[in-house]
Amino acid sequence: MRQFALIGKHLPHTFSPDYFQHKFEIEGILDAHYQAVELSEISELVGFVQQSQDLAGFNVTIPYKEVLLPYLDQLHGAAAETLVVNTVKIQKENSGSTKIKGFRLDGYNTDAAGFSAEIRPLLRPGMERALILGDGASAKTVAHVLNLIGIDCLMVSRKNSVGSISWDDLNDYIIKHHTLIVNTTPIGQFPMVNDCPTLPWDAVGSAHLFFDLVYNPLETQFLKQAFKRGARIQNGLGMLRLQAEKSWEIWNKD
Repeated sequence: MRQFALIGKHLPHTFSPDYFQHKFEIEGILDAHYQAVELSEISELVGFVQQSQDLAGFNVTIPYKEVLLPYLDQLHGAAAETLVVNTVKIQKENSGSTKIKGFRLDGYNTDAAGFSAEIRPLLRPGMERALILGDGASAKTVAHVLNLIGIDCLMVSRKNSVGSISWDDLNDYIIKHHTLIVNTTPIGQFPMVNDCPTLPWDAVGSAHLFFDLVYNPLETQFLKQAFKRGARIQNGLGMLRLQAEKSWEIWNKD
């Protein structure tokens, strides 16, 4: 039985195991199992891989998409460009040169493909600037995709830095001139479903598109507030499905 997993620190919100188990059932895949695995520290990855002899690959979520890089043997595609990984393929290898003895780990960023496929049909002419809430791994992936499309990005984080502003710096002018706003933070994610990013909401209107990477709940307070003011909205469920299918493709190619 081939084993697959999602690794993260706190995973009560995830739909990934249900998604893959449903996929296995409807497609008649009998030799695979997918589970959520919580690691308290990324250093536990070594023991997890070595003890799971049938582990063929895993997905990665907060807070390990960047800190697991030292354990990987090679990065591919968008992962090499962003230094962010959410999908890992595992192959047994006894060359002695691998980071985790006996196993070769290759890193990919399937979030990039998922976000790209979801956001492109939603873009309108004139959407030249995006505001990205957060500055972590997911924010870097979103910025990478939008930059390739030709959209300038401004991140919002706890403090000012190159390419980002603080939450306190947000004002009506910034909101009005960034008609694409993407939430890459876990604010509003289950179980904290009543939480919402603090924005100058009166500056939001019908010209805006709000995209929330959160998919549980399907309609966060962030999206509800935006919709109430006439903005178009999109949650992260489609992105989750697309990146999952891309992961499955990677795990099963020779």
